[in-house]
Amino acid sequence: MRSIRIGGREIGPGQPVYVVAELSANHLQDFARAEAIVRAAAAAGADAVKLQTYTADTITLDADGPLFRIGGSTPWEGERLYEIYQRAFTPWEWQPALSSLARELEIDCFSAPFDPSAVEFLEKLDLPAYKIASFELIDLPLVERCARTGKPVILSTGMASLEEIGEAIAAARAAGDGGVALLKCTSAYPSPAVALNLRSISELSARFDVPVGLSDHTLDPEVPVSAVALGACIVERHLTLRRADGGPDAVFSLEPAELAAMVKSIRLCEQALGAPRFGPGEAEREMLRFRRSLFVVRDIRAGEALTHANVRSLRPGAGLAPKHLREVIGRRAACDLARGTPLAWEHLG
Repeated sequence: MRSIRIGGREIGPGQPVYVVAELSANHLQDFARAEAIVRAAAAAGADAVKLQTYTADTITLDADGPLFRIGGSTPWEGERLYEIYQRAFTPWEWQPALSSLARELEIDCFSAPFDPSAVEFLEKLDLPAYKIASFELIDLPLVERCARTGKPVILSTGMASLEEIGEAIAAARAAGDGGVALLKCTSAYPSPAVALNLRSISELSARFDVPVGLSDHTLDPEVPVSAVALGACIVERHLTLRRADGGPDAVFSLEPAELAAMVKSIRLCEQALGAPRFGPGEAEREMLRFRRSLFVVRDIRAGEALTHANVRSLRPGAGLAPKHLREVIGRRAACDLARGTPLAWEHLG
């Protein structure tokens, strides 16, 4: 499977999971809060912080028809698209300072551009990767523009069919050589666990030969760990300082302590997954002596036959392995054997 590199990190199977904290709209149009979220991401152990680069005018129209209002079953029911994006966008003039802060904190910073002008802007910041949001996956010219930079492109797959995912990967690969990764995503905010279908992660890996991760919009701590166990190489989560502070994305964002707990759980999961191996591990060696083995359980005189009555398999593992019991029964003792003697081949005549 092909891996990608973001900054100095290789991302793919066998590598540590790359944890991305999504700033999104949780800055609430306050630069100091945006900085605090970047610092919180680093302190929680995230590998990167991700921005979004758009304005209300580059992502939609200032219109009030039914097509430009959000329907039900979302946190933004009834709102105009233009007004939401005016509240949610990250001012472009902040982004150089936020990326510089991330570098100081020794974490990566990259962004999701939503139109070619955003890519042009982000190229001046020399960020190490691009993210294509789920809703933009079908915008193949945007995918191609990002890939032409030669940087890796992470494609989020919410709502996308296999055909659409394949088209986006093909477009990225044809336009650039920076590599492609996918994020399994469910475009529901928040996402119910039953809608996630995390087994898609291994299917996407096998089908497209790319690293696959998870863009998670649940608040369930088990979900990202389950994804890692299924092979996720990247985990992306929205981060806010406090959900109670509100904002367009607050309801499906983690707080700093929750992100730190998620990172800790992911690292523990990585350790537990390990690699395929068999035989006693280092942590088990002391326990080998508590395996079963063959012991004399009644005193046996020299020349006396060994029987099921005077030889048994029991703990600890100081004698012959139990698999030799059939070979031992019926043999005669070469010497006197006291009860509690671990049986050895030299004891047999």
